Amino acid sequence: MTHNKKPDESLLKFPCEFAIKVMGKSDSSIEKTVFAIIKEHCPTFSGPCNTRKSRNGNYIALTFMITAESKTQLDKIYLALNECKDVVMAL
Repeated sequence: MTHNKKPDESLLKFPCEFAIKVMGKSDSSIEKTVFAIIKEHCPTFSGPCNTRKSRNGNYIALTFMITAESKTQLDKIYLALNECKDVVMAL
């Protein structure tokens, strides 16, 4: 099978709705921290954020639906999330 896709080409068509999922310790202020990171890179984002705690309540999963404007914007968001000490995983 051959692919004619260039390495820098995205499968997404921008702008588009995009779900950013973040997991972290539930005892931290992760929701406020991640909201600030998302808002910094996506100024039009106003929420809401869906939250779900783990079975034992040790972790929390957050889902943010944003309107992504570009692959570069998404890359910057994920880079900032991965640098955040409260974030265990970002998808």
